[in-house]
Amino acid sequence: MEDQIGALGLVLNALVLFNTRYMDAAVAKLRAEGFEVRQEDVARLSPFVRHHVNLLGRYSFQLPELPGGMRPLRVPDAEDQ
Repeated sequence: MEDQIGALGLVLNALVLFNTRYMDAAVAKLRAEGFEVRQEDVARLSPFVRHHVNLLGRYSFQLPELPGGMRPLRVPDAEDQ
């Protein structure tokens, strides 16, 4: 039971780090493209969003080679794949 709790803690920490990095990248990209991003809105963002993560699956912690260290941001108008 303690191993499962420790593993879930690790997954939660990884999830918060992932979400924080990508939310920061998304906000920076919006600002660079000239969109108004108010600081009040940024302050209300939460890195605890988890609907995009399967908490019951298997996980690989091997980092792939990504250009710039991050995968590309999703384009909202692009068709979901």
